[in-house]
Amino acid sequence: MSNITTLITEAIIAFTATNIDDFIILLLFFSQLNHQFRRCHIFIGQYLGFLAIIIVSLPGFLGGLIIPKAWIGLLGILPIVIGIKQLVSQEVEGSEVQTVTTNFNTSTNKHPIINIILSIFSPQTYKVAAIIFANGGDNVGIYIPLFAGYRLTELLVIIIIFLIMKSIWYTLTYLLASQSKVALILTRYGKSFVPFVLIALGLYIMYERGTFALLPWR
Repeated sequence: MSNITTLITEAIIAFTATNIDDFIILLLFFSQLNHQFRRCHIFIGQYLGFLAIIIVSLPGFLGGLIIPKAWIGLLGILPIVIGIKQLVSQEVEGSEVQTVTTNFNTSTNKHPIINIILSIFSPQTYKVAAIIFANGGDNVGIYIPLFAGYRLTELLVIIIIFLIMKSIWYTLTYLLASQSKVALILTRYGKSFVPFVLIALGLYIMYERGTFALLPWR
């Protein structure tokens, strides 16, 4: 039970640290809802983009099958470097998140299931997916070392938690989108904590994989 709890906690922390940007992007997407651009486009598109990021990150898991766990832990340097880079180059962004219309009822006369099917093939959906994927460069840098060193069952738990968190992310942004003050606070200050979380995550990956045992002074 302790192991699964640790695994779930690690997955939640990793997802949160790497998806602050997507939270803000989703807020902006919700600000653009209209008859042609609907919630289902955002929901499906974010999943398509995120699944592409996970697939690109899978070489980390495959490498972990043949490389010693302690050496795999050296990949923990990646989130540390990313965190330091973000910390050094961090600037307060002055752009404000647009206020969203409170009218989110953009349904059409079509049956909901038909709407979902049509949304899968909609260019609007792939626009969302492309933006989410393009914004996931840092995600890949974190997920590759995170996936490495896990067994297949553990990796599946991580991915399931990630997918659940995506739905939670979508729901939270949907609820907050109409609250312009809350959205502005998240935009301005949310990223300030991310570099520290990434650095801590990288150190944890190295510790959990036993990488510090490779240091010459030990």
